[in-house]
Amino acid sequence: MNKKVFSFHLTITEDELDTLDHVNNVYYLQWVQNAAQKHWDLLSTPDLNKKYVWIVLRHEIDYLQAAKLDDEISVSTWIENVYGVKSERIVEIKKNAKLLARAKTTWCLLDKKAMKPVRIPSEIIKIFKTI
Repeated sequence: MNKKVFSFHLTITEDELDTLDHVNNVYYLQWVQNAAQKHWDLLSTPDLNKKYVWIVLRHEIDYLQAAKLDDEISVSTWIENVYGVKSERIVEIKKNAKLLARAKTTWCLLDKKAMKPVRIPSEIIKIFKTI
């Protein structure tokens, strides 16, 4: 799949720090979730949101460097793979050019009414390739 990247930026606040004065891992997971939601909100339409909902099947996060108070962070995401009812999303969290963390999340598409997995339709695959 073509790598079409969506990014946003944030600045680390005191509330995000743990007892070691670096960002608590829970916030990295929240940024992974936020990246996916913001990206989907950009791509989706009201019609798609009436028909479908995404759920997480698996998160894998590699923590490589610590983020600290007032660091300016970029969070970038893209769809790495789509197959059947699943998609794999990558999220990279960086300070300047340094990779702080990298996540791979497996998502499953559900029919919103039945709340059952549904094969990812071509209309969704197509929009994953357009931004």
